Amino acid sequence: MRKRGQGRNPLFAKRWFSDDMIVTCVRWYLRFRLSYRDLASIAAELGIPVAPSTILRWVVRYTEEFVRRWEPYELMVGRSWRADETYIKVNGGWVYLYRAVDEKGRTVASYLSRKRDRAAARTFFRRALKRHGPPRTITLDGFEPSHSALRRMGMRNEFNFRGPDPVKIRSCQYLNNIVEQDHRRVKFRVAAMLGFKSFQHARRILAGIELIQKLKKGQYGVPFSFGTTSNEIWRHVLTS
Repeated sequence: MRKRGQGRNPLFAKRWFSDDMIVTCVRWYLRFRLSYRDLASIAAELGIPVAPSTILRWVVRYTEEFVRRWEPYELMVGRSWRADETYIKVNGGWVYLYRAVDEKGRTVASYLSRKRDRAAARTFFRRALKRHGPPRTITLDGFEPSHSALRRMGMRNEFNFRGPDPVKIRSCQYLNNIVEQDHRRVKFRVAAMLGFKSFQHARRILAGIELIQKLKKGQYGVPFSFGTTSNEIWRHVLTS
């Protein structure tokens, strides 16, 4: 259904389709194993003709904005982090998705990088620390550049590395099983896609997939006044 006129979210200004239609299509694409054609077919069944290419443009345009709008409502995670990297194919080549979860499996942070090296690890950990503050422990695999990145950050006083009650950096494959298992949540959704053709598109869509996974894990808290249904909550978050 097309919707124009007053009373709509400025984020969707000049769009022919309703705000709820756009938000629902983007949400469903990020959450379910649906293609753009699948979503267009579902919309057609509901009497809303929309092209798959239009839904693609919505996903690329709005996913990053949705992640940003939800950030103020994100809850703090635990203080025992488990960090690891996994592989994602983009334009026929492999790139690296850095991810960390806490002891209860809640997502701490994620970062897509073209390289798997000390610089990428440093960028990832700086983002995680800026968002959640220093943890009690960080558990890594045996990949040395990640350990080196944290040591250098600690030596530069980016977190408490040598003072009283320092952040403990350790390597334990058993403890890291939780993040390795959590990778499957993201890769399960990515596996159904035709593949990423652009690194920037991959970064945006993966951030959106992580957002949906964090919502499923209950990592966001919103006021009761936002309502109880998904459409109500999303509408309030995107206008706040």
